[in-house]
Amino acid sequence: MEASSSSAGPAPQPPPSIPPSSDRGVWADASQLVAAACADLQDGDLVHGENFSLFAAMSALEIMDPKMDSGMERSGYYSIEEAIEDGIAPVPLSLDKTLDIQRTLDVIDHLFSCEATWHKGHTLAQTVFTCIYLMKIERIASHAVLNSFCRILRATCNALISVVSTARTHEEEDLFTMSFGLALKDEGDEKCLSVLNSVEETISRQLRACKSQALSKKKTLEGLESLQDNPALEEDYCRALLCRLRFRKHFHHIVTCMRRPHGRGLDLARKHITSCLTELSLMLKSQEFLKSRSDITLQQGDARCTTASGCRPIGFDVSLNSRLLSPAPPRAVEILSWSDAIRYFEKLLHDLDIICALSLDPVLENVLQFIAQFQKSVPDLVPRAFLQTLLIQDGKLYGRDLICDVISRALSLPDIVGDKEFQTNEFVVQLGQLVINLLKILCTNTAWQRRKLGKSLQDWSTISIQLELALKREFGETRNVLAHENICMRVSKQLLVWSQEQTYWIASRFLILGFELDLYSPSEYCMVYWYMHVAFIKLIEKMQLRILASNGNARRKGKKKKDHSKDSVRDAAFPASCLLLQCYVLLSEGLSMLLAALRNESKSFQLPSIFNSEQERFMQHFDLLQKARIPEGITYYSFKEAAAQAHMADVMKYNFFKEIQKIIPSLKGSFAGDPGKLAEIRQIEQVAEHNRIALNIINHVGAGDPSLRVSFEFTHHPHFAVAVVKRS
Repeated sequence: MEASSSSAGPAPQPPPSIPPSSDRGVWADASQLVAAACADLQDGDLVHGENFSLFAAMSALEIMDPKMDSGMERSGYYSIEEAIEDGIAPVPLSLDKTLDIQRTLDVIDHLFSCEATWHKGHTLAQTVFTCIYLMKIERIASHAVLNSFCRILRATCNALISVVSTARTHEEEDLFTMSFGLALKDEGDEKCLSVLNSVEETISRQLRACKSQALSKKKTLEGLESLQDNPALEEDYCRALLCRLRFRKHFHHIVTCMRRPHGRGLDLARKHITSCLTELSLMLKSQEFLKSRSDITLQQGDARCTTASGCRPIGFDVSLNSRLLSPAPPRAVEILSWSDAIRYFEKLLHDLDIICALSLDPVLENVLQFIAQFQKSVPDLVPRAFLQTLLIQDGKLYGRDLICDVISRALSLPDIVGDKEFQTNEFVVQLGQLVINLLKILCTNTAWQRRKLGKSLQDWSTISIQLELALKREFGETRNVLAHENICMRVSKQLLVWSQEQTYWIASRFLILGFELDLYSPSEYCMVYWYMHVAFIKLIEKMQLRILASNGNARRKGKKKKDHSKDSVRDAAFPASCLLLQCYVLLSEGLSMLLAALRNESKSFQLPSIFNSEQERFMQHFDLLQKARIPEGITYYSFKEAAAQAHMADVMKYNFFKEIQKIIPSLKGSFAGDPGKLAEIRQIEQVAEHNRIALNIINHVGAGDPSLRVSFEFTHHPHFAVAVVKRS
C-alpha cells in the first residue's frame, strides 16, 4: 500500500513485489481496496469474504492484540542464552554483598508469589519457570542460598504435580499439571533437603553469632563469613532469609508426609504445618525491614508488588517460555501480589491441617459429611487433591479398608465384613465402584462436582432398580423385616434401602450446589424448594428404614425370635441426624409454600420470559433428576398442581418455621460437642425465626396489598433464603 507524507523523513519503502500467478492461484494488488475499506470502516466493523462464518470468527486470532498475537511483543528475549548474555540474571546477583542479599530475597519472594499463582490454575511456564535461575540451576551452584532454595522449590513442584495428576481433580484446571517440557527433575534433587539444611545451619550460626556479638559489643564476627557488609543489618537479614528457607523446608516436608500411604504421615505433617504458619508470620514481620532497606524509587505499589521489599526482582522474563505454549497463544498472566500469596498459603495450610486431622473413620456417612463440610470453605486445587489421594488409595478407603467392607458397615451387618461371597456379589462390586466415584467427585470444584453428581444419578438409580427387580425375583413382594427371613434376604433388602438413600443424598446435594453456583433466579426459588422438599422427604424415609433395619439386626443377636416383631414396633427412636434432616424438610416446604402463596395472591415472583416457559426452566434445572426418575412419578405438573393450591392461610396454619423452632433445642443438646453442627443449627434457627416474623407481617398486612414488597436474601444461610418485607 502506498503512503505519502508532506514532512521530511526517510523515503517510504516500495511495495513488495506481487508473486507470480500459478495453477494454484492468481495474485493481485489489493492495496487500493484495503485503503478504501479502512477509510470507510467504523469501530466494530469487519471486512470478510462470503465464506467467512461465526465459527471462523471464534477461531480467528486478532492481529495486534497483545493477549492473542504472539508475534506482537518484540521486547522480550528469544532464548535463555540471549537473556543471560544480556545480563538479566547475573551470578552473583551483585558484587555488592548487601545488594546481593537484597536481590536474593526479592527473587525468593517473587518465586513465592509465582508458586501461589501457579496453584491458582496458571501454568508453570508462565509463573515459577519464568525464573532464569531456576531454568538454569547449574549456573547458581556457587550461590549456596539461591541454589538450595531453587532445588527444593523444583522438587516440591514436581511432587505437587504428581499428587494432582494422581487425584485427577485438575480437569477444570488442567494447565496446573502441564510442564511444557520444562526440566522438573535433575540429578541431585533427592539431596535438596540436606543441601538446604546445610545452608540453614550456616545462617543460624551467623544469627547466633550476631546475638552474642550484640551482647559482647564486638564489631566483627569471628570465624564466620557475613552475609553482607553492614554488621548492623546482619541479624535482620539472617532472620529474613531463615524464615523463608525454613518455610520452604517445612512445606516440602508437608507434601512428602501427606503422600505417605494409609495416612501414616498425617500427624507429622500437622507439626510441619504449625511450623510453616510460624515462618509465614516471621516473613510478614520482615517486610517492614526489607522495605526500609530498598530503594524507594524502585518500589511498586502495594497492590502489585510481588516482593516484601516492593522492588521488582531480577532474573525473570515472562516471554521466554511463550513458545512452549503452542498451539495455544500466550495469555497475559498477572502474578499474585506478595501479600495475596501470604494469604493464599495461610488458607492452604489451614485446609491441609483440617485434612490431617481426619480420624480415618471407615464409616461412609461420616466421610461424606466431612467432605461436604470441608467443601464449605471452598478449598483450592491442592488441598482437594490431597484429600482425594488420602481417601482413595489402590481402590480402598484410606488404602486399607475394602469398599465392600465399608458398605457392610453402612448396612450395620458386621457379620458379613470379610465375607467372600458378599465381596464378589455383582451388585456389591458395582456399588463399590459407584462409592469410589462418588468420593472422587465430591473432591472436585463446585461446578465440576455438580455436573458429575447429576450424571452419576442415572447410575445410582439404575442399580437401585436392578436390586429391586432381583429382590422381587428371588423373594417375592415381601418388603417388611420378618423374623424368619434368611441372611441373604436381609442383606438384599438393606442393600436396596441403602443404595436408594445414597441416591437421594446425591440428589439433594445436586440441588443445593445450584445455590452456591447462583444457578437459580428468584422466580425459580419456588420450584427449587419444592423439589428439595420432595427429595428430602424421600431421603429421610430411606434413612429411617435403614436405621430400623439396623436396630433389628442388633436385637437379633441377643433376643428370641418371638420377641422380635414386638420390639421392632416399639423401638422407633431415630438419631439426631434424622431430626436435623427434618428441619431441612420443614424449611424447604415452608419456603416453597410461602413463595407459591405470594405467586397466587400478589402475583409476585412470576417473571415470564420471552425465551422459555416455566416448564422449560423446570426441565433445565431438573432434567438429570427427571431422567433418573428421582423421585419416581414427580413431574412439572406435580409442582404446578401443588403450587396452585398454596394460599397464605395454609402457610399460617401449618407454620413450618415455628415447628423448626420446637426441634432446635433437642438438636442443640444432641450436637453439644460438635461446633460445626451447632453453627449449622444456629443458621437454621435464624432462617426459621426471620421467616416466621416475615410470615406474620405478610399475613397481617395482606399478601395482596400493593404497597407490600417482599424479597428473599441469603443473609443467614447459603442455601435457604430469608424473606425481607418492606412497604413502599
